Amino acid sequence: MDKILELQNLHKYYPILGGVLRREVNAVKAVDGVDLDIYRGECLGLVGESGCGKTTAGKTMIRLHDPTNGHVYYYGKNGGPEGRLDLGFTKRSALKKLGIRGRLQMVFQDPTTSLDPRMLVKHIIAEPIKEQVSLPGRDLEDRIVRLLKLVGLTRDHLLRYPHEFSGGQRQRIAVARAIATDPEFVVLDEPTSALDVSVQSQILNLLRSLQETLSLTYLFVTHHLLVVKYISDRTAVMYLGKIVEIAPTEEIFSRSVHPYTHALLSGIPIPDVEHKPRRIVLSGDVPSPVSPPQGCRFHPRCPFEIERCRNEEPPLEEVSIEHKAACHRKSEVEKLVRKKFGNQVQ
Repeated sequence: MDKILELQNLHKYYPILGGVLRREVNAVKAVDGVDLDIYRGECLGLVGESGCGKTTAGKTMIRLHDPTNGHVYYYGKNGGPEGRLDLGFTKRSALKKLGIRGRLQMVFQDPTTSLDPRMLVKHIIAEPIKEQVSLPGRDLEDRIVRLLKLVGLTRDHLLRYPHEFSGGQRQRIAVARAIATDPEFVVLDEPTSALDVSVQSQILNLLRSLQETLSLTYLFVTHHLLVVKYISDRTAVMYLGKIVEIAPTEEIFSRSVHPYTHALLSGIPIPDVEHKPRRIVLSGDVPSPVSPPQGCRFHPRCPFEIERCRNEEPPLEEVSIEHKAACHRKSEVEKLVRKKFGNQVQ
């Protein structure tokens, strides 16, 4: 498979200023050393608790945020004239000149706040197109109408404001805006979390259809594991700024090896009154990203931590083909889970 993005030791820190001179005294380590390959045409799910750095990682990948350190390599389609380009340290003017800015897009979590309430739908969708190309008025309107039809809306919606639509329709407009520049890679930041369950399924089906029709690559950021199971080809689990496990989605659900992944999966509800799963309830709170714990970041909450976990940070190592995990006890976690929590843990 061809790579479209390659992250090498990616960091994104937010400085904390203090003192009279407002100097940097510390930093929030939102993304703290992420290595990740994203392949063309796939949907990669990125899951984890709120505050673990999922959205920040997505925004840094497409250069909405500048990385503090590390590399984000972009591979042009069919080799492309730009070859392998480091997005993190290429000037924004160069990204725009090469046309890369339009190839990387994002759909934000809440369309109510991501769409300008003072703009008509036609102007919202036209704005990114005008940044890339100059089209006559009639051609521009025809292109906007085609985009609206792709997402399930019509010409009748052109001259309306965002507040005149339902939540699902607003998210469709946000998707139309994201695909307006013919992107190759789209970050989907919890695009269904603010919607009703019935509408969620419609948006998910729309995203899958667009991925096939337009040959898109997705990074799907969410905390909803069943959504990931439905739409993602591979799944990466993130905890406190680091990837702790990554594998094909089916394998994450059937043969996960990290204790944190087991805890997340145990919380999935099953619509069966006969089934009584025992949840793995993690002790304590998520440590502060300002001062993450030494060694394995998960060890203060892990039910299987040992001395090595407290002192030595586990590398992200291969468990099997396409399956990696960062855990010193990855070879014995499944047995430990069953011994401590029983066979009823899903």
